[in-house]
Amino acid sequence: MEELATVTAIENGKITVVSQIKSSCNSCSQVETCASGQVAKAIPHKKLSFTLHTTESLAMQNINVGDCVILTLPEVDVLQSALQVYLLPIVGLFSVSAVGQWLVQAQILTHELFALPFSVLGGYLGYRLAKYLQSRPVMREKLQPKVLRVLPKPLDVET
Repeated sequence: MEELATVTAIENGKITVVSQIKSSCNSCSQVETCASGQVAKAIPHKKLSFTLHTTESLAMQNINVGDCVILTLPEVDVLQSALQVYLLPIVGLFSVSAVGQWLVQAQILTHELFALPFSVLGGYLGYRLAKYLQSRPVMREKLQPKVLRVLPKPLDVET
């Protein structure tokens, strides 16, 4: 995944970049008749700003304030993160609620309402597991954008 950003500040080994948040509604052919398209038009486009730590490869690229850079994130890491965040709570909910239903079928629990907290607990445990996996330093490092390349500045024909 690649994104265009502009360097706004460089200080103490950190580079601050700003990127324009894009809506997919602008490229759709139904933008005039769709309610989501109308909402996307009404809300002003916001800018996303974040700071990157300077690495050895960044130091060699000679980046200056005002330069346009292309940031990248490996798609595999983004997909892995999405898989964990969305599926682990669902898997936890279904698997632990199945245990609760098994306890009802085995007549260990007297009523199905007693199995309901099992499903809530399973969903919560799946959420906590996903949160733990996402907060590990290895995953945080994988999801940090990296500067792929610096775009050349346009030539000024006037001078």
